[in-house]
Amino acid sequence: MPNTAQEYDKVIDICQDIFVKKMQDYGTAWRILRPTSITDQIYIKANRIRSIEEKGITKVGEGIVPEFIGIINYSIMGLIQLQLGPGNDTPQDEVLRLYQNYFLKAKELMLAKNHDYDEAWREMRVSSYTDLILMKINRTKQIEDHQGTTIISEGIDANYFDMVNYAVFGLIRLVVEQE
Repeated sequence: MPNTAQEYDKVIDICQDIFVKKMQDYGTAWRILRPTSITDQIYIKANRIRSIEEKGITKVGEGIVPEFIGIINYSIMGLIQLQLGPGNDTPQDEVLRLYQNYFLKAKELMLAKNHDYDEAWREMRVSSYTDLILMKINRTKQIEDHQGTTIISEGIDANYFDMVNYAVFGLIRLVVEQE
């Protein structure tokens, strides 16, 4: 029987490695982005995954896996932006601490939900994770258009956390289970 917590940790390692390397290359240039722009970046990645899933080919060379990694990293950047607001000068060690903290919170949320749903995600198609991420993006855009106000629904942060976890499920299925 698979150990979901260990598989999740492997995905954290993959995503954090890329996040750190990109931060070494680009610094924290993304800190200038408003959360709405980050949501749009996540949309681009999820839409590309769906396009590849439907067409069955990619002409750029990168497949679905890097896009799921991008969705995770941008979603965590979005959580950081919700907390700090757009800015310029945030020390990289502080950004990495926030990144790790939000990824850990996403894992804790997944483990709690996974208990209640009895790992139903393992029986789902990877394409369903893509569709669910796109739905969460649409919800997030709607909330953003209402300046963060909701009547009964969870906020933008909850949608970012869900996008992280659906993308983690995709990576577990596409990468970790294939090892």
